[in-house]
Amino acid sequence: MDFDIPQDVQTLLKDLDDFIEAEIKPLERRDDNIRFFDHRREYERTDFANGGVPRKEWDDLLAEMRRRADKAGFLRYGIPSKYGGRDGSNLAMAIIREHLAAKGLGLHNDLQNESSIVGNFPTIKMWERYGSEEQKKEFLEGMFTGKTRVAFGLTEPNHGSDASWLETKAVRDGDDWVINGQKRFNSGMHSATHDMIFARTSGDDGRAEGVSCFIVPTNAAGFSVDFMWWTFNMPTDHAEVTLTDVRVPPDAMLGREGDGLALANTFTHENRIRQAASGVGAAQYCIDQSVKYARERVTFGQPLASRQAIQWPLVELHTECEMVRQLVRKTAWELDLKHHMEISDKVAMCNYRANRLVCDAADQAIQVHGGIGYTRHMPFEHIYRHHRRYRITEGSEEIQIRRIAQVMFGFGRPRE
Repeated sequence: MDFDIPQDVQTLLKDLDDFIEAEIKPLERRDDNIRFFDHRREYERTDFANGGVPRKEWDDLLAEMRRRADKAGFLRYGIPSKYGGRDGSNLAMAIIREHLAAKGLGLHNDLQNESSIVGNFPTIKMWERYGSEEQKKEFLEGMFTGKTRVAFGLTEPNHGSDASWLETKAVRDGDDWVINGQKRFNSGMHSATHDMIFARTSGDDGRAEGVSCFIVPTNAAGFSVDFMWWTFNMPTDHAEVTLTDVRVPPDAMLGREGDGLALANTFTHENRIRQAASGVGAAQYCIDQSVKYARERVTFGQPLASRQAIQWPLVELHTECEMVRQLVRKTAWELDLKHHMEISDKVAMCNYRANRLVCDAADQAIQVHGGIGYTRHMPFEHIYRHHRRYRITEGSEEIQIRRIAQVMFGFGRPRE
């Protein structure tokens, strides 16, 4: 078994490093853009007077980063070549995500809002497998250029992981559909042109079948963005949305009627393994920075690194990081070869262990750095705040553990 990083991916990592130094770092330093990454970052990014959404200057900087990355051929690396991508594998994407996260905070990769020079576009498979040709033409290219921005509305006030119990309903009225309901933490709403709304169109509560996905214009009559939820990780783009008699034509449905939850599940495994890879990279960054500081910091006449109380927690984290890294890469490699449901338990293992690992590593980095580690002049609180959400979103760690148990004990539904 060969554990070496494939040569083409090694070459790509070097090309990315060169691109960051030549294009992204100068942009990051220009016009005091570093304010978005130093101790001022949360306040400079957040328009607190306008609902807590990202400031226009922050959005504009990210857009310029994406433009440069797209021009250089990196942004679309992981998507099919027919859409201007490079058909990057799941293994390659996992290695890249880890590599970029291990560099720490910067314009090259800031996962607070899934921003990176190598884009993660988890809904591409949804459009590819389920979208009509007209829908693909309208939405796909616009997603990369920013012309069309599609938010994701699955969670509701009374339902999160139990998505088969959605209370949002869509009923036929002639050829059209009329949608009524509410969505919570409706991600991407601060600038969205459209929203993916999941609503029950048939069947009983609790059944996966009968939920459909609609692409709803955010300027549609009856579509209301009520407010943004202020979260542990600011700025926010997670809205409370109300739909009151929102009327959409039949071609607004994405995929087959009643197949919405299967559609949503299409991208989750790829997205979870990439989140896990980012967690490994960010955890390694926290560990490496802590080791560096402990070697430099002198207390009671000795380097802090000479204390076993400092060494041992970092050794445990470093060891776990190595183990989770190998599991993530192996699972990503399998994801390239097998149907995603065949290894859904392995993806769940990667996701929940990596998310815990990076939170533990950020917390330990704060402790090792002492008082200075607790300040916003260090990056660890930012890393913790971002990655803490992944222990809940994209399927909470309890849901991940439950999936592993289903496979272990034979309670899961067989793949169709």
